[in-house]
Order: sequence, then C-alpha cells, then structure tokens
Amino acid sequence: MADAPSDNVHWRDSARRPRFYFMDAYACFPLMFFTLYIRRSSFLLAVTSTIFFAVLERFGFTVPVFLLWARNIISGPQKPASPWWETRVKD
Repeated sequence: MADAPSDNVHWRDSARRPRFYFMDAYACFPLMFFTLYIRRSSFLLAVTSTIFFAVLERFGFTVPVFLLWARNIISGPQKPASPWWETRVKD
C-alpha cells in the first residue's frame, strides 16, 4: 500500500533559503548581536549588514553565490592550468 503524497514531501523544502519572516536568515545574526550588545557600533553593523543582504536579495544573489561571484571577479578571467610552483621558469 502506497503512502499518501502529502506524507512524504518534507524533503521538498530543504533547498529553500532560510528566512525569518521578511528577511534573509543571514541578516538575523547581526541583529541578534545588536540585541545582545547594544552599542552604536553594533547598531551600524546590523543596519549595514541588513542593507547589504537586502541588496543581495534584490539582485537575486544568495551569500554563497555572491562569494563565488566575488572570487571570480577578484581572480580574473585567466586561470592557470598548473600551480605556480610547478611552472618552469623560462631562461
């Protein structure tokens, strides 16, 4: 006897981005830090990180995808095929 379709669908939500109401869950950590350490500097950190994550969400990035994109921008278009310590020095 087969299970009903609704009994085995909990795995479908495993790929969704974590959210806390209307904001990304990554933005909740600086806000939690602000609630534990109430200072002007932690407030500015919480506000700037919330704005940063809002901009990322606006452009459709997640944090891991943004880090991969930034690494690609920093490393440049050419990727060497062998490590620098194994390349021969031309005389």
